[in-house]
Amino acid sequence: MFEYFYNEILRRTIISFGTLFNSITVKQTNSSDDVVSVIRVPLAYGPTQKFLARLEQSPDLNKSTAITLPRMSFEFTGLTYDGTRKVSTTQQYTVKDPDDGSESKKIYMPVPYNMQFELSIMTKLNDDALQIVEQILPYFQPSYNLSVELVESIKEKRDIPVVLENITMQDDYEGDFTSRRVLLYTLRFTAKTYLFGPATSGTKDIIKRASVSYLTGTDIANTTREVTYTATPRATKNYSGDATTTLAADITKTLKTFEVEDASGLTAKSYVNIEGEQLFIKSITDNKLTVLRGQDGTTVSEHLRGAPVHIINAADNALIEEGDDFGFSGSIV
Repeated sequence: MFEYFYNEILRRTIISFGTLFNSITVKQTNSSDDVVSVIRVPLAYGPTQKFLARLEQSPDLNKSTAITLPRMSFEFTGLTYDGTRKVSTTQQYTVKDPDDGSESKKIYMPVPYNMQFELSIMTKLNDDALQIVEQILPYFQPSYNLSVELVESIKEKRDIPVVLENITMQDDYEGDFTSRRVLLYTLRFTAKTYLFGPATSGTKDIIKRASVSYLTGTDIANTTREVTYTATPRATKNYSGDATTTLAADITKTLKTFEVEDASGLTAKSYVNIEGEQLFIKSITDNKLTVLRGQDGTTVSEHLRGAPVHIINAADNALIEEGDDFGFSGSIV
């Protein structure tokens, strides 16, 4: 437990939240309603008090209002568990490696958490504040879905609802008449995200052998013998892709004895796959095979002369992948 991993989910969500507000502008007009300036409102991460303190402690900033105000800041303020979106904590799901698709990756179902954010809007003019607020509010009714790639290793992308909880406005005059005025709007949001655990290779948890023991008799203290049932998984397909031989003639759905071009590479009591149908070889005489058709739930089909015959052997058993519908060879010991 508690192995090291870092999916950067919280960091990705914070960055994605900030990008929602990094293209807001305000326009200032003269008495003739001509646009005299267009200001892109700067956005920074940090507490509101930090920026207010900077304005108060740097009187030189009053010389050029457009440089410092308007501006916005946002801050990640809290993290709480969301029980309303709870899923099974032990349930897992498997995905293919997004890079090459050759390996399955397994991950537990995510845990729902709510991230709280505060967006602060600081302006000198009330019209500037109203312009900014009006560019934001119509998108939240009361939520806006933000698409975030939460886990890069499995390319897990989800829509994160960002809910606008409330809005407060502060307009205070402090000190004398010449003191700087700052209008402060605070918008509080909740982002409903998910936290994922580590993504592991799906092949590491493949069951290679399972045994169940039974004690016989009614006297538990003095059992007479022990019976153990052992099941070993085996592959139901050929992973190498190389054909061992080919059919020497067409075979119908009912045919259970047929001939192949060369049976030297085949053995009795083994499995082969012909165009998706799995067959069990009961016996071999020269190049003739006597088989059981449609093994492990595969569909019995007609096959034409020249169809490849793929042997399924121990090498394929070692390559069993997560999700392969393998069978079990049971034996009583």
